Amino acid sequence: MIKAYVLIVTDPMRTKAVFAEIRKIQQVAEAHEVMGPYDIVVEIEAEDLTTIPAILGERIRRIEGIESTTSLVTFPEK
Repeated sequence: MIKAYVLIVTDPMRTKAVFAEIRKIQQVAEAHEVMGPYDIVVEIEAEDLTTIPAILGERIRRIEGIESTTSLVTFPEK
């Protein structure tokens, strides 16, 4: 199992809507609204590394109201 953490900056007027859309994504294990330089932190779980870019590019980054993302992908566990 591969995990990725996504740090998201949103349009302040759209944070709640972005959060609701993110929670609908099947691979999202956890999502939290946070205070600080980021607005939402998401934990994604995927079967392998090759599925992470599609989840980020086709599902998360296309949500209206997201201004930027920073992704942190874990090393595979042995």
